[in-house]
Amino acid sequence: MKRLLQIELIKLWNNRASKVLIISYFFLLTTIALVAAIKFDFGPIQFHLADQGIFNFPYIWHFNTFITAFFKLFLAIVIVSMMANEYSNKTIKQNLIDGLSKKEFILSKFLTVVSLSLISTVFVFLVSLILGFIYSDFMEFSIIVSDLEFLVAFFVKLMGFFSFCLFLGILVKRSAFALGFLILWQILEGFVRGMIRWKLFDGETTDTIMSFFPLNAMFNLIKEPFSRLKAVQAASQQMGVKLKLNYGVHWYEIVIVLAWTAIFIYLSYALLKKRDL
Repeated sequence: MKRLLQIELIKLWNNRASKVLIISYFFLLTTIALVAAIKFDFGPIQFHLADQGIFNFPYIWHFNTFITAFFKLFLAIVIVSMMANEYSNKTIKQNLIDGLSKKEFILSKFLTVVSLSLISTVFVFLVSLILGFIYSDFMEFSIIVSDLEFLVAFFVKLMGFFSFCLFLGILVKRSAFALGFLILWQILEGFVRGMIRWKLFDGETTDTIMSFFPLNAMFNLIKEPFSRLKAVQAASQQMGVKLKLNYGVHWYEIVIVLAWTAIFIYLSYALLKKRDL
């Protein structure tokens, strides 16, 4: 397994575009720290984002994993391009000639997906930990380690999304078309949601049905964190609106995404096994 992973990492690092995208991705993850320095000064009104508690433990785990998850599109391009280059450069055929089985080939790609997801999770953990130690009002160990399940959800979310991108890369063979298909699938899920809500069920039932769709299932792993902020809570109370949202990470949501991950990897292998290279 180590040999398979090394082969893929060498391919990625020797590809200039992939290298630039990976470096840019991790650079963007660190830019979340710049949010702490943003200050708005409008005469008597002064507003400092860090003072709003976004970097307080344990809220920081929720906030940072939700925000940084949007940057996963950079690595999605890497994953899709990784497969497109295998076909365009004919390295997939050369790997199979050199004795690599199709099962090992898919395993090497999946190990890359897991590695990128794990490295991203560890990176977000370290950045969040540093920001929390600098800005958090709460330093008790029990508070710091609470809500760490958001990091687990972040890892599962990335792994599921990258597995989907891997499958699309094998299915379509061309990175631009694969990314286009990904956008189209997102639109399709939105259309299905609208039709179900319009013709059949109420909002709650519709949300339950849509939670089994891949992209919706991945998004549901980490709910929006903004309504947890004290300023938002105070404003809603003044308007007489009570925000009662369930922000937790639920085991069944993780199971759904893991199931989709297994499906995408299996379909990738089945497609590659059937295809004449």
